[in-house]
Amino acid sequence: MEFLTANLAPLMFGTLIVLLLLGYPVAFALAANGILFGIIGISLDLLTPALFQALPQRVFGVVMNDTLLALPFFTFMGLILERSGMAEDLLETVGQLFGSIRGGLAFAVVAVGMLLAATTGVVSASVISMGLISLPIMLRYGYDRRLATGVIAASGTLSQIIPPSLTLIILADQLGRSVGDMYRGALLPGLVLVGMYMLYITGLALFRPQQVPALPPEARNFREPNGNTGTRSLIVLMSVALGVAIGTLELVVGPEAPVDEQVVTGMLLWGATAFVIALIDKALNLGWLSAIAKRVTFVMVPPLALVFLVLGTIFIGVATPTEGGAMGAVGALLLAWARKRIDLKLLQQAMDSTTRLTCFAIFILIGSTVFALTFRGVNGDLWVEHLLTNLPGGELGFLIFVSVFVFVAAFFLDFFELAFIIIPLLGPVADKMGIDLIWFGILIAVNMQTSFMHPPFGLALFYLRSVAPHDDYRDHVTGRTVARVTTGQIYRGSIPFILIQLLLVVIVMACPSLVMHYKGDAKKIDPSTIHINIQGAGAPAEYNPFGDSPASDASR
Repeated sequence: MEFLTANLAPLMFGTLIVLLLLGYPVAFALAANGILFGIIGISLDLLTPALFQALPQRVFGVVMNDTLLALPFFTFMGLILERSGMAEDLLETVGQLFGSIRGGLAFAVVAVGMLLAATTGVVSASVISMGLISLPIMLRYGYDRRLATGVIAASGTLSQIIPPSLTLIILADQLGRSVGDMYRGALLPGLVLVGMYMLYITGLALFRPQQVPALPPEARNFREPNGNTGTRSLIVLMSVALGVAIGTLELVVGPEAPVDEQVVTGMLLWGATAFVIALIDKALNLGWLSAIAKRVTFVMVPPLALVFLVLGTIFIGVATPTEGGAMGAVGALLLAWARKRIDLKLLQQAMDSTTRLTCFAIFILIGSTVFALTFRGVNGDLWVEHLLTNLPGGELGFLIFVSVFVFVAAFFLDFFELAFIIIPLLGPVADKMGIDLIWFGILIAVNMQTSFMHPPFGLALFYLRSVAPHDDYRDHVTGRTVARVTTGQIYRGSIPFILIQLLLVVIVMACPSLVMHYKGDAKKIDPSTIHINIQGAGAPAEYNPFGDSPASDASR
């Protein structure tokens, strides 16, 4: 009994791990574990029965959390866009655009994955869409199977780090920080990860060109009547639009604006300028632009507009993340309606899926609340704090341990479970060590991204496996028999991209400024300029609290 009394917190945590490994549902394992050890603690006189009187109030606090409203909004937006045909149009257009260069299809998958991440925020939607559309084309024209599956799965997981990410919303809630700041901090690391994927594909195109062949001429459908591809017209259009966007950006936003605001607003201005030029050319039949230039413009601008509607309004302070999610959901409905891709059946499916995912998250959060109530009651938070603060290496040792721990835990737990179980234990320790929690949250988010890519339980690999061909089939274009994609090929294809994601963890850890730019727009106040007016007898009418004498008229 003495051993049980002295070690109730580690035994409670160990029992939770055992229950999870046995396959019990996470929400019920958390709640049952909390109640069981609560009863044990009461019987040992470590806890009082009054502790559980706080439980209903905590559960109501979870349900009434306004921040979590963003979850159903962004989920619904992603599911509607998945069925609106936007992913198909983007992949077809961008794939044809880059098809003439080696690795062009892989570049297109990464670019479209980035755009889908910035509009849907849902991994399943991105992976399934790109797996259905891009994988058959890549297999048809001889792409290495491991690269093809790896780049699709990895590009789909960009939804975890590029706003509006569901993971970032949950992390912000668990760390007690602003979702808007979390979005600002994640923007540059997400773009860096996209660049690293592109760099890896470029390396393969240079040193292993047989793995990433270019599309043959007969597969490039975008050609003008005179036989030209029309890319020169597209380059001119994009260059002119970029120049106008940069000039307008300087006038509207200004060089002092935060980096995230400049990026999102610049994307909108760039797309809007190109759209107006293409629209004028099409309406007046001027013949300035080629068909490919107009198609690329009309396909790319709607998602760019949606990105600004969701992220731009958040970054410039017009809307909260919850309001931005609501506007994004409305924008997705309008986009699907404009494409005539929405009906009552589709709407019902999207609403059912959104309800299931939201209930899944809320039940896990309620379960973690029950667990945390008992865990803190038995001083489990102090046990974790002492365990982690005594690690060798100080802050760096703590960050390395946390990174390794989250990476290993991601083999068995998905991002929801990691966020609700691990973050409440690690966040307070990081805060007491003086670590910026936004930076800490982004570091964890990048690491948690690998949970989607881990063989054998990575969800992105499961999504891709569900749409990849299970049997050999005859391609309807070439007439050749194409071999099936094996599970082993999918698993091996994920390894290089897991290593790239881990490299980004190291970069974020070594370069905090990559995330900390979100603080750049905070107003800095010089304490020497602060004056306090105090009304009352016996005190000067105005004095400077930072000096020894009342403020003079000149200082005012």
